[in-house]
Amino acid sequence: MDNNLNQSFEIAITRVFDAPRELVFKAWTELGHFAKWWGPKGVTLEIVKMDARSGGEFLGIQTSPYGNQVMWGKFAYQEVVEPEKVAYIRSFSDEQGNTVRAPFSVSWPLEIMNIITLEDDEGKTVLKLKGCPVNASAEEQETYKGMAPKLQQDLEGTFDKLADYLVSLN
Repeated sequence: MDNNLNQSFEIAITRVFDAPRELVFKAWTELGHFAKWWGPKGVTLEIVKMDARSGGEFLGIQTSPYGNQVMWGKFAYQEVVEPEKVAYIRSFSDEQGNTVRAPFSVSWPLEIMNIITLEDDEGKTVLKLKGCPVNASAEEQETYKGMAPKLQQDLEGTFDKLADYLVSLN
C-alpha cells in the first residue's frame, strides 16, 4: 500500500474470539453477518453497499439509540485476503459516498487506515487491529491521538458485540 500513512501514532487492539478464523473473516466481509454487529453499543447499522474485496467499497449509515444522530460512513477496501486480512480506509461520507468531515470534529482526519489480521489459535481466532490516519495534517494527527482512548473504547464495545454475535451462531 503506497498511501501516506501517518504512523507517528496508531491504535492497536488484540482480541481473541472463541470462533474459527473462517467464521470471524466472514463476519467482517459478508453483509449478512457484518450488519448484525458492527458499530458502538446501541448503534444500529443499515448497509447500502458492501463489496468486501480488494478495491471494493462499503457504504452504510449508523443511527444512535435514540435516532437523534445519523452518520454515513464508507470503507475503501485496500487488501482483503481470505481468511487472514482485511485492510480498509475508513471515512465519514455523505449518502453518495463522498468523503466528508466528521460531524463531531473539523480536525478529525478524513481517512483512517485500519488493518485487521486474523490468526488461528487452536480453533480460536486472534484478531489484531491497527489504525492510523492517512494523509493527515499535524492538527488532524493530534486530534486522532487525543481521541484515541474514546476510539479504543468504541472499538472494544464493537468487538464485544462481535464476540456476542459469534457466540449466538453456535
